[in-house]
Amino acid sequence: MSNSPSTQSLNQSQRLAVEHVDGPLLMLAGPGSGKTRVITNRVGRLLSLGIPASQILALTFTNKAADEMQRRVESLAAGQRVWMGTFHRFCARLLREHGPLVGLKENYSIYDMDDSRKQLKQVIGDEEVDLGMVTPERIANEISRAKNRLISPDKYVPAAGNPVGQLTAEIYPLYAQRMLQASACDFDDLLLHVATMLREYPELRRALDDRFRYIMVDEYQDTNLAQYTIVRSLSIDWPNLAVTGDPDQSIYGWRGANLNNILNFESDYADVQVIRLEENYRSTPNILRVADQLISHNTMRKGKDLYTAKSDGRPVMLVGYPHSRDEADTIAARIATDIRTGRRRARDFAIFFRVNALSRQFERALSDEGVPYKIINGVEFYQRKEIKDVVAYLHLINNPANDMAFMRVINTPARGIGKTTINRIRQHAHEQRIPLLDAAREAGMIGSLNKRAAVAVAKFVSIYDRICIVRDAPVEEILGNVLYESGFRDSLAQSEIEQDHERLANVDELLNDAREFDNGYDAIDRVERFLERVSLVADTDD
Repeated sequence: MSNSPSTQSLNQSQRLAVEHVDGPLLMLAGPGSGKTRVITNRVGRLLSLGIPASQILALTFTNKAADEMQRRVESLAAGQRVWMGTFHRFCARLLREHGPLVGLKENYSIYDMDDSRKQLKQVIGDEEVDLGMVTPERIANEISRAKNRLISPDKYVPAAGNPVGQLTAEIYPLYAQRMLQASACDFDDLLLHVATMLREYPELRRALDDRFRYIMVDEYQDTNLAQYTIVRSLSIDWPNLAVTGDPDQSIYGWRGANLNNILNFESDYADVQVIRLEENYRSTPNILRVADQLISHNTMRKGKDLYTAKSDGRPVMLVGYPHSRDEADTIAARIATDIRTGRRRARDFAIFFRVNALSRQFERALSDEGVPYKIINGVEFYQRKEIKDVVAYLHLINNPANDMAFMRVINTPARGIGKTTINRIRQHAHEQRIPLLDAAREAGMIGSLNKRAAVAVAKFVSIYDRICIVRDAPVEEILGNVLYESGFRDSLAQSEIEQDHERLANVDELLNDAREFDNGYDAIDRVERFLERVSLVADTDD
């Protein structure tokens, strides 16, 4: 049994939340009120009472938040590994165990947004669906909205007179079928499949409810219907559900977040204890007063009175500009003045803007003032082309039916397999209803392929088979074998293009990442866990 974590550093409301154990708990947590500290101390408290770590589940919206909570729990209760992660990561793990119930293999793939959009476009092209003036992106968004509302392809009914809906009704079932053929999920599928399993398999629902007896959910105001359904299904027999949230901070309605999930929490569960975390540790009274005045106009909210022990601080300044050019000029001039007078250095300043297009005016204004600047809006590491190329090999090793991975690696690096050859392989696979890799193995029997193309495809298949020899090795070793057998490393190392040497450095960093991962995981399901981690780097982590 762990030693009980100290609550001396907590305020009264935080202490009440930490010491709560059984039954539903609603923590209305204002911004900067220390809710992460509350959640982690609450986990430590449960462990100290002898509750097994395997019975505790903590869900949040970003991997960074989950990792930070895990580190704090480790400091409170060393060696105790609570199941802590994002909704998507949690669902991905459940599908590794129970995926066959919804038609997935245990080694299923997770498509990121880029791959899922490519898959959708291929379905539209293969089935020769005429979109007219509707873009594939609008279809993708409508399918995503349907999944977040737990509407499966067979239940989707378009609104009358809605051309996007009419096309979605035709394409959604085809897309879902193609995903199952590839044993693949997009991000929305992860939630939809788990919610479906919990609804259609009562014995599984009861088993998981018994398995996770104490559940905590962060940012509950941002949950959508699918996430709400999952949490609700796991909190029937053991309703020890503790959620934190703030209706005033709900900003993801455009993603399907339903504010009523938190507003109706007291109706969903009996004997709810409500605790308000109202002391703010981040802002000054002046900032809180302005924020409270603005938030008081919200109509759907649960009231709270934020306060802080800090001094008043500087007054809040609200400035309006007639044009973005005026805004940029004024800000650049203020920065330049502070630098020239020696009050501050250029590195002391940061300018945040919500749309990349706004950077142009700031770049112009800073240049005019002679202020050095650096724009930080780089591509996330795992989204870099060279990283996705290498990881695609790993996806194909893990799941040979992953057509998106096959498409990415068959001619990467270039090995003389052109677009025409690939399209003929795709046509053969479509006609035979087989994965692209299987179609490639039959390249010699595809009449539309000439001998040179068939030989090139056969060489790729041979490379793939050699790579697969070490499929059960540590991830770093598998990736090293991929780089050697595929010629990927040599193609970058021998290039005279400077950017290719930067790409090679990124690939080496991927190997370092894999080494660290290998040191922290057992051999069982190592590749699947690594791919899961890479695939589920959420956009909210940015």
